[in-house]
Amino acid sequence: MTEATRNTEGGEHPPERHRGPVVLRRGRQSEDTTTDQRLLDSRGPSDWVHTDPWRVLRIQAEFVEGFGALAEVPRAVTVFGSARTPRDHPEYQAGREIGAALAGAGFAAITGGGPGAMEAVNRGASEAGGLSIGLGIELPFEQGLNPWVDLGVNFRYFFTRKTMFVKYAQAFICLPGGFGTLDELFEALTLVQTKKVTKFPVVLFGSSYWGGLYDWVRGTVLDEGKINERDATLLHVTDDIDDAVGVVQDAYKAWEDTH
Repeated sequence: MTEATRNTEGGEHPPERHRGPVVLRRGRQSEDTTTDQRLLDSRGPSDWVHTDPWRVLRIQAEFVEGFGALAEVPRAVTVFGSARTPRDHPEYQAGREIGAALAGAGFAAITGGGPGAMEAVNRGASEAGGLSIGLGIELPFEQGLNPWVDLGVNFRYFFTRKTMFVKYAQAFICLPGGFGTLDELFEALTLVQTKKVTKFPVVLFGSSYWGGLYDWVRGTVLDEGKINERDATLLHVTDDIDDAVGVVQDAYKAWEDTH
């Protein structure tokens, strides 16, 4: 990325879509379905089914591409948040500060690579001299990787992308976000709960946003016996950036001590 691109406040570029690693711009992005949708949709012509073995090879290739691109990434933290967060919102500024704080602590910052809170974290990490990573996804309405992604990988399939979010990170930090953020949050909690990943803290940044969810988890889900006390402690809610990064550092040190 050129310095001129980084210095453009809006970081604007033409509307674009991604078909896996292929970028489509300027009227070439009119296709209204995605690879994920076509894979999961059981309706349509019967000859679709006969292409499934070939799709397996594409899925395999996507894993290989992701593993190859990210294999040399140092310790990292995945940060989620809304694509709809405007640049003048306090949450955007918080994202920039979190990205910078992670870079200062020696962690790469991984996001979904989109606009809003994701852009803010990538921007903060990149401007602070850290490694800024964006893992994009093919969507009908996505506008491409934001200008502050230093290392970007575009995926066709959500499940491939989710694997990369977890495999190359030592922690999750969740800024306020919508269904996508909630999806990743609860998947991370499930992986930690079932010990698929260990020493993996999940930090919710913004108590006014996440407080209701946290209270529901403890006051309803825990009280009704759907989880146990240990499960309820997997979430850490904070409004302090130093605290959030400190939780990550403590967990990483504990992990290092056991390896």
